[in-house]
Amino acid sequence: AQVDLIPERFDFDADLVYDAEIKSPEDFLGYKLGESFTLYAHVVQYFLYLAERSDRMTINHYGTTYEGRKLYNVVITSPKNHAQIEDIRRRNLKLGDPRSVSAGEAEAIIREKPVFVSYSYNIHGNEASSTEAAMQVSYRYVAAQDDQTMKVLDNAILIFYICINPDGRDRFVYWFESVKRSIPAAEPRDMEHLEPWPGGRTNHYWFDLNRDWIWGVHPESRGHTAEYLKWQPQLHTDYHEQGYNSNYFTMPGTTPRNKLLPDNYEAYSDTIGRANIAALNANKVNYFTREAFDFFYPGYGSSWPSVMNAIGMLTEQGGGASRAIETDDGYILTLRQRIWDHYTTSVATIDKAVEKKLMFNRYFYEAADHRNSKSPTKAYLIEDGDMYTDDVIQMLLRNEVEVERLASAADLSEVLEYRSGRHISKRFPEGTYIIKTDQPRHLFIHSVLSPQLFIEDSVMYDMSTWSAPLAYNLEGYSTEENIIVDVARVTVIEPEKGKVIDPEAKYAYLIDWNQRNAPRALSMLWDKHYRVRVAQEGFSDGSRDYGPGTIIVLLGRNLDKSSSWQIDMKEIAEKTGVIINGAHTGRMESGRDLASRQSHPLKAPKVALLVDRPFSSYTCGQIYFLFDQETKFPIQRIPANMLNQSALPKFGSRYGT
Repeated sequence: AQVDLIPERFDFDADLVYDAEIKSPEDFLGYKLGESFTLYAHVVQYFLYLAERSDRMTINHYGTTYEGRKLYNVVITSPKNHAQIEDIRRRNLKLGDPRSVSAGEAEAIIREKPVFVSYSYNIHGNEASSTEAAMQVSYRYVAAQDDQTMKVLDNAILIFYICINPDGRDRFVYWFESVKRSIPAAEPRDMEHLEPWPGGRTNHYWFDLNRDWIWGVHPESRGHTAEYLKWQPQLHTDYHEQGYNSNYFTMPGTTPRNKLLPDNYEAYSDTIGRANIAALNANKVNYFTREAFDFFYPGYGSSWPSVMNAIGMLTEQGGGASRAIETDDGYILTLRQRIWDHYTTSVATIDKAVEKKLMFNRYFYEAADHRNSKSPTKAYLIEDGDMYTDDVIQMLLRNEVEVERLASAADLSEVLEYRSGRHISKRFPEGTYIIKTDQPRHLFIHSVLSPQLFIEDSVMYDMSTWSAPLAYNLEGYSTEENIIVDVARVTVIEPEKGKVIDPEAKYAYLIDWNQRNAPRALSMLWDKHYRVRVAQEGFSDGSRDYGPGTIIVLLGRNLDKSSSWQIDMKEIAEKTGVIINGAHTGRMESGRDLASRQSHPLKAPKVALLVDRPFSSYTCGQIYFLFDQETKFPIQRIPANMLNQSALPKFGSRYGT
């Protein structure tokens, strides 16, 4: 039977009066939302069109994906608010740092400033309905003329991240267009619903960006979190889809919860959830709450905002790859409904946020106050010296955590040592990093650096542990005592600068393997066709000690490169950040000599990675990323079906074998 892709019950507020000079998504795109999926480039064109024609919207480019797609967010509010948007934004940030404002001034800001509401749409590329909804939501607030819309514009700053993962989205949309039927396929087993590996959920390197809010490994994450911190909203919702047999999910979620959050977090998120279900009730849309989706791990788009002092929330729409699919009870779930549901909760959340503006502004201010913290820890300490220390400190700085370093060695008592779990007294060397918790990011700091958080139950959505010092194998400590020592503020971590020591080497160049980017340096040596060896044991030249794995470039084995030795070593050191030491003799003071039989030739391998089913795209993506981005060494991605054995003998049956 023919499927109705645009059921009448899912009209978008057709009774409202809109500015006739501004086209709706339908008029601009040439089809009704729900009849087709929209390519990201066309989505961007529509938002650029809205920003050009309306004084209620501005559009901002905040990053670029691996595949070169520009990332955008929009800010929607009244023209009056836009005229003073920088002042409003700065006052909002001031409210987010209770140290910088008196109680009286804070109360005035709470009462006067608009509430900031932000949404992240389409972080999973094949959960595509939310970006479609983003166009309709934005059109509503840019073009509608009703009193409620005007009230929202006067009292709210709306920040929409229109598509967090356009690389994944377009991978999905291009595939769907290639298998789309003229008669929509509601049968779940039709090709329209069976997306091929790796699917559009992930980014270019097959990473789940909804696990990357804290760590910022990828440009999409670094971009949207930096832009988020520029605005620091009071409410943030992350928009998703789930299995097509599941009904709409809205707040609150289930246990375990991050118990460090303010006690009223749950009630306030339920306030929004109840506003959403009232809107869904009105149109008899099925939904559920409280029975799924925990908010324990602080790195989701629904939980990271919560440790940034907002009410972080999640919605999950029943989904499906196609424009219509039959559920297990015989209902036809359309793309149009999926868009309508997300549109409806987007609007309901905004309306409730405006109605409860003072409540949410006050929550934001009080959550940022470290004096309201539930943790007794006063500071976390991380010793310097490990190759991954900079990664953790960079992560903290990206999340606007205030970091300091000891200006001189200091003796501290009663510190918790992470590795042993014991309280000890210890002398910490100069340069040790200190992260005090008397700052607005205290919720984030405790959630990410604590060695252990209280867990209410044993059923996890996925992540159950992530303590950054332990995850990166660092020497971590915490203390419940106030630390009064000389410190220096850390504002930036400069990338490691490589150099060549004794560049005019007469015998060899040495690269100690205990350097973060030694594998990349080795890859560059191979790329330049150097013959290299690897030390099986440690050794010393009398002034420096070298560990097992040290890379040895014997000049006598690379005479064909003699004209470029120094140039090449300098380039490798500068590009990778490694230290390369020149050696004038092969005789070592202790351990094996450089040309020992125990220093084996190391030839460049040919590396292949099996991909496609039955392998996890996440695991494949991590390996692919490591080689392609970190090590810069070629890796061949071989589809698993290339290894299928033929059913025929070697020469085939025509030869009678």
